Amino acid sequence: MLNCSRPDTPSLLEALQPVFNLSSIRPVMNLSTPTNVSIDFTIYSILGVDEKTHVLKTYIWQILKWRNEFVKWDPEQCGSSQITIPRKLLWVPDMVINEFMEKNSAPFVPYSYLFSDGLVIDYQPVKVISSCKLDIYKFPFDIQNCSLSFNSYLHRQTALQIDLSSTVADILKYSKEVMTTMGEWELVGLTVNTYLPPAGNEDVYEEMRFFVSVKRRATLYVVNLLIPSCFLVMVDLFSFLLPPQNVDRSLFKMTLILGYTVFLLIMNDLLPASGNTVPLISVFLCLCLALMVASLLETILITNLLYGSAHYPPVPCWFRVFVLHILGRLVWLPPKPRDQQNTVIRNPAAQEMKVSSLAAGDSEVSQQKGPLDKEKAWKELRHLESDLQAIRLQVKHRLGEGQGSEEWIQVGSIIDRLLLSLYIIFISVSFITITTIWMQSYNTS
Repeated sequence: MLNCSRPDTPSLLEALQPVFNLSSIRPVMNLSTPTNVSIDFTIYSILGVDEKTHVLKTYIWQILKWRNEFVKWDPEQCGSSQITIPRKLLWVPDMVINEFMEKNSAPFVPYSYLFSDGLVIDYQPVKVISSCKLDIYKFPFDIQNCSLSFNSYLHRQTALQIDLSSTVADILKYSKEVMTTMGEWELVGLTVNTYLPPAGNEDVYEEMRFFVSVKRRATLYVVNLLIPSCFLVMVDLFSFLLPPQNVDRSLFKMTLILGYTVFLLIMNDLLPASGNTVPLISVFLCLCLALMVASLLETILITNLLYGSAHYPPVPCWFRVFVLHILGRLVWLPPKPRDQQNTVIRNPAAQEMKVSSLAAGDSEVSQQKGPLDKEKAWKELRHLESDLQAIRLQVKHRLGEGQGSEEWIQVGSIIDRLLLSLYIIFISVSFITITTIWMQSYNTS
């Protein structure tokens, strides 16, 4: 019991001088008695998360409470029940945060509260830059769970024990009330567990580990990355409706790919950089670009079929049956019936009739104009027959080429419709899968 000469602060400080001389030792009468340190803190601000270095930046108000057994006075005799004392004059527990990565840059508070019953309350603002194992696979709909582990650096459990001065629910509620930052991250949860890591010689340390759950606000990334990407993919999808015969569809798609590439370069700073896992949003953006490139290659193939079919050989029979009759009906493009009006049919009887009629006409002419050389007439007829036969073969060849070119055009139209259907199915399945994964992650809070 400290004795004060008069009820004022100077006399109380004078009475506390012996206690100040004992500030280098743990304040217990018996060294076998452990010192109970109560921890409380408030998360005042979430400054950010660095995905490259896996660091969580927070600003907290830390409160430590313990009892100094060397201090006890009568408030009426000394005139006060509490007094503020410089921290360096009292014993302060060496409480550290294991995940600390940098020196505390918050303003230093040099004073602590000392009460008449020996209770010491130490308030300190701490800018915590702590290591955190980040999982950015579901970026930007990710929830990060980081830990803040409080324990004594030197004292073991037999000398220093840690407990919580208030409930975790109260800490979380008050932190949400006083939090000032309205940036990218939102505090969603807080839990605590006590661990006993080994200290050697069958002794242990006592560690109180808080798990802080923060959720990213994804509005910025949805507006600046996801929605423009979806719009560009939809434009690329509707570009299949452009007729490749009249419009240069490939030029339109190349312009679209170029614009999307420039867009990704501009928005590259918004994407997280980490070598451990590839974020799902990177897969999404690469998928969008790959779909645009695939649609451009498909347009090149179809354009080649439509404009170069005149130089192709006839469509093979098995390929014609598979594409025109099977795939065509599958995509609602049945094969067109062949045009029989322009088909040349060889009729030997008609040819003989024409030759005989020509011979009869020549005989009549010969009877009218006089006798002609029969051998010369027959030679002329044979020469005329060979010329007609050559003309007939050439016309038949031209008609066959036209029929083959028309079949290749039908093949190109069917393949174009089939690839459009596959494009729509692939986009739908991919987008639904990625959206489901994101929604499940964002709702688990």
